[in-house]
Amino acid sequence: MPDPIPLHGTSLHDGVAARLRHLVFERELAPGEFIDEKALALSWQISRTPLREALKVLAAEGLVELVPRRGARVVALTDADAADLFPVMALLEGRCAHEAVVKASPDDLADLQRLHDALERHAAAQDVDGYYRANHAFHSRVQALAANRWLDRATGDLRRFMRLWRGRQLGLPGRMAASINEHRVLIDAFMQRDALRAERAMHDHLMAQAAALKALQALEAQGLRKPRGKQHAR
Repeated sequence: MPDPIPLHGTSLHDGVAARLRHLVFERELAPGEFIDEKALALSWQISRTPLREALKVLAAEGLVELVPRRGARVVALTDADAADLFPVMALLEGRCAHEAVVKASPDDLADLQRLHDALERHAAAQDVDGYYRANHAFHSRVQALAANRWLDRATGDLRRFMRLWRGRQLGLPGRMAASINEHRVLIDAFMQRDALRAERAMHDHLMAQAAALKALQALEAQGLRKPRGKQHAR
């Protein structure tokens, strides 16, 4: 599989950091897995130095942990972490939706509708990976339309951790169909310029993701669903 993020056109360690994030978010590097620095450096045709610098960046972001004499290990977040994080993000993203409705121009709303239409296409095709990418684009656009630097600062770091779970919950049977229905309520609130309803819809959407993740984890614990890892998890 070709590497999706080029290493030219940016500083080398920034490009390497972007590739590593991609591997973590896509669960190509599984939670708790030690990263094989030698194999990655060989595969990407780089020295170990920029790779180690990039790993320090990811460690500062909380995506990996540096273990003395062992190397870098992908962070393994717990069910309790998810239970704590989703309600916080539900409040923050709900507020993003509220402010986005207030501030969005007609062109902005048309752009948001196009992003929703992409979600509809992926849902109809049962394309989980495509749906996840479109969903990420939609939520990112809502955050941008909120145009609130304090909200942006509060949500920025947390969204990195959300990406470790957001795609995974789509693995629950029936979840994508439920998710697109939640998005229909959300986009309708945007088009009706109903800020309070958009805030509530976004909050409920995030909490539905949390419930789906919990249900999926229960199935995995019972051996009724195989955890996704070392493959595209989105």
